[in-house]
Amino acid sequence: MRFVSRAPGWLVLTVALVLYPGIALIVPLSLNLHRVFLVEANCVGAVLAAVVGVGWLTVRIQLLHRQHLVEWTTNIRLLNAQEFEWLVGELFRRDGWQVEETGRIDAPDGNIDLELRRNGTRRIVQCKRWSARVVGVEEIRQFLGTILRESLTADAGLFVTLSDFTQQARAEARQAGLQLMDGHELYASLERHKAAEMCPLCQTPMILDRSQVGWWFHCIARGCSGKRDLSSDPARAVELLTMHPTSREII
Repeated sequence: MRFVSRAPGWLVLTVALVLYPGIALIVPLSLNLHRVFLVEANCVGAVLAAVVGVGWLTVRIQLLHRQHLVEWTTNIRLLNAQEFEWLVGELFRRDGWQVEETGRIDAPDGNIDLELRRNGTRRIVQCKRWSARVVGVEEIRQFLGTILRESLTADAGLFVTLSDFTQQARAEARQAGLQLMDGHELYASLERHKAAEMCPLCQTPMILDRSQVGWWFHCIARGCSGKRDLSSDPARAVELLTMHPTSREII
């Protein structure tokens, strides 16, 4: 999974071709191996190639899931802990960062949920999907200790929470130079990074409108008749209608 999540698609395809039919057919036939070894090599090559292929497909599906989290999420409180980390990571991806999810739900993660890299700069992120409990100074100090352990300066760390920080926690972070992001800032970042609905004909942003038959998007470009009926996508229509008015005007 680490390989297929980092390697480009052409490299994954090359490895799959090396495994099968390379190991499974070409090598056994070129060495004129016995039929039994040929069958065994065929099975091993096919299984290894399938593992690589399924792993790559899983990563692609997870990538689409992360992208949909940004576009379709209106209430972050409904996300579980892993989806919350995916959402935060996707927001940084849209800012040009390379993101690696290092958080583990069923194992220790060393207080690091995301690792960010861009132009030789490395940052680490701690995510807390707390909605009722505020982040206190102890959590801030623990994260600062993690940053020190990683041989980074405090300004290379970011603590993200769905709730808020105590005044003492904010003072501790401010003194150390640690960046904080509370729930209000997270929602603002989410709305800022949501992609506009594009016209299928001219790729111009469309606006939400309503007719006698229901809700739909229509293109604002002169002379373009592009539109999208939302009657077949009620979830998207409900999401748009429940968005904050200022966010809806952007679409």
